[in-house]
Amino acid sequence: MKFNLFNMQFSSKRLSLIAIISLAICLPSFSQAKLTPVHLNVNRLFNTEQTFLNGYPSTTPLNESISQRENFQLIEISTHKPQFGWIIDATTNNTIQTSYRVLLASDNKKLDNDEGDLWDSGKVDSDQSINIEYNGKPLEGDNIYYWKVIVWDNHGNESDFSDASQFKTAKELLDHFTDRYPLQKEDDSPLLINQTGKSNYFVDFGKASFGRVRVRLYSESDNDSIILHLGEDKQGDKVNRSPGGTIRYSKYTVYPKQGWNTYIVTIKPDKRNTGSQAILMPEYTGEVTPFRYCEIENYNYELKETDIIRETVFYPFNELESYFHSSDTVLNQVWDISKYSIKATSFLGIYVDGDRERIPYEADALINQLSNYGVAREFNLPRHTHEYLIHRPTWPTEWILQSVLMAWEDYMHTGNTESLENYYNDLKAKTLIPLSDENGFISTRTGKVTPEVLKSIHFDGNLRDIVDWPHTGILGLNKGEGGESDGYVFEDINTVVNAFHYRALTIMSEVAKLLEKDEESLYYKNRAVQLKKVFNQKLLDKKRGYYIDGIGTDHSSLHANMFPLALGLVPEKNIDPVMKFIKSRGMACSVYGSQFLMDAIYDAGGAQYGLDLLTSTTDRSWYNMIRAGSTITMEAWDNKYKPNQDWNHAWGAAPANIIPRKLMGIEPLVPGFEKIRIKPQPGNLKTAEIKHPTIRGDVYVKFSNNPEKSFDLEVTIPANTKADIYLPYYSKKQKVTLNNESVKYRREGNFSIIENIGSGNWTFNVE
Repeated sequence: MKFNLFNMQFSSKRLSLIAIISLAICLPSFSQAKLTPVHLNVNRLFNTEQTFLNGYPSTTPLNESISQRENFQLIEISTHKPQFGWIIDATTNNTIQTSYRVLLASDNKKLDNDEGDLWDSGKVDSDQSINIEYNGKPLEGDNIYYWKVIVWDNHGNESDFSDASQFKTAKELLDHFTDRYPLQKEDDSPLLINQTGKSNYFVDFGKASFGRVRVRLYSESDNDSIILHLGEDKQGDKVNRSPGGTIRYSKYTVYPKQGWNTYIVTIKPDKRNTGSQAILMPEYTGEVTPFRYCEIENYNYELKETDIIRETVFYPFNELESYFHSSDTVLNQVWDISKYSIKATSFLGIYVDGDRERIPYEADALINQLSNYGVAREFNLPRHTHEYLIHRPTWPTEWILQSVLMAWEDYMHTGNTESLENYYNDLKAKTLIPLSDENGFISTRTGKVTPEVLKSIHFDGNLRDIVDWPHTGILGLNKGEGGESDGYVFEDINTVVNAFHYRALTIMSEVAKLLEKDEESLYYKNRAVQLKKVFNQKLLDKKRGYYIDGIGTDHSSLHANMFPLALGLVPEKNIDPVMKFIKSRGMACSVYGSQFLMDAIYDAGGAQYGLDLLTSTTDRSWYNMIRAGSTITMEAWDNKYKPNQDWNHAWGAAPANIIPRKLMGIEPLVPGFEKIRIKPQPGNLKTAEIKHPTIRGDVYVKFSNNPEKSFDLEVTIPANTKADIYLPYYSKKQKVTLNNESVKYRREGNFSIIENIGSGNWTFNVE
């Protein structure tokens, strides 16, 4: 596959340095054949040997760190039987692993001698390279272990042993636990420093992040007082002191001692986001606040770039694991802000609602989860958040149901059943079946929300339908200002709530089947079939061809139609009228609702409309967040749509998953990306290319699109997997080629499908 950095004909802005490095370093080289297991991971954590010192990556080896008197943070494996995995680096097309052998030793010297004194799996005939459970002598807590792997493939090749990897066990070992990395710190230098007066400076770090300031100051006496203003917004060359909503601003005074000294400006805790329900920062990072700008007053000496540093905190994030660039400059900017938002808002090591409350919510977590998969090879941060919310749910009915959706996405992206098995009974309760009537509809307004129901879902509060947020007349919106629910009429039988209920039932049927609970699988399947039938009988307006908000109203909102379409309820014959109605409403939903709107549009084949929304520059667009001055996605499209909003909310980052999943079309067909669907839906987008990380390796997709005339597609599929490729269907006379030779395909609607393409480099053309 040829990605030519020097001949790309993009009329848009230049590739960023990171993008160029990403392509140059990370694109596979096929100059000589090789077979190598790389990226070894334990419980889906990579680089388990990495140590951190006060949050900063350390050079001290893991096996040496335990004997040093430093404040190290270590990655710890907490389960009795860890699960091992690796990625296969192979340069021969159609490569599938056929066997593996894992060695695990108590001493690195033993491992060097190919001795697994704790576990030698022997040569195991299997294509599994993920989720391989430990089957050796019992591991001890608070210990360091060493392991490596050798693999064989279907071409008769035997690899060398991988490089050795280390991991440390936690003091207490459990049957199930989702391990995570420690939080990481990084020093950011200013992008620019402007002297705005004799003793005033304005510092711009380029992007907002969660952190604090370290500043080196000079004083000739002990009588100086230096004022620092930190904020996310600016007014001219000043930090905005009254930005409104929950856009952050803070003020600090430093009293420097005589001579040169370096000061860390410690952040004052906010009462609301450090309360009893909030997630707290660890001591080794200290408290943080989101800011991009720093204004310094009363400093009568020169301020150099090296004199001020922002200590940023985030969950470890590799910028080079993903990449996207296209011929549309707005789309590129939307990708950049969305991707960066996933990194920036990970500062607590769990998904939260932004800085206002720092509390996990299911709706935020689902969008975070999908977006994290789109930009990073990270699976435990999504799982940990999902499992946290199992026992700490929030109040909206639909968000209780979304726990089931999160559990399924975890399985599809990891191929790992451990969490499903451990939380199966909790997930059953999250379907909210006890709230159903004789038709199968659920409702929170018919007296069925009993203490027993609330206990089963671990909730102590008032369960209420939400549809979208905010509603009219709250959070700074007066009664004359519309909320984000498109005039939705709330009835006892709510269309949106029951669309989520249907999706939860279909998932639980699959989960029960997977766990060999066949009777329960059939039970959920039958309930889903019944609900879909009655849903379309009673909530689908037959004359108009689209859905009403609920039983008892004839009002139809965007939400009553986009959710059923996204969640699989719309009959084939009604897809066109439902889509027509959806298009008529525009972006009449919040940034949260946009996730499901975009899913619905692309799933219904509305590629051009999806692209139009992704690249829109109206005030209800992702570009408007950039135009408003934020560098992290916002909680709402604009301050006027949610006056108390914040500027650091990852539930606004849906393009980080919509672009790879829907526009570029990369999704798992079989759990753990054992099989991939690559289904680009470009609309009139001329060119685009992406690097998408998965648990089995990186997927590369690049296309050149001349709508209705020709479509060129280049893909790289990682070893040990295969893909179904979707190309446009133009007519019966079209010619479809694979590596410049004619190839058979089957038609499905507007797509030409070539199935079961193996790993490696492939070029497709249809014209």
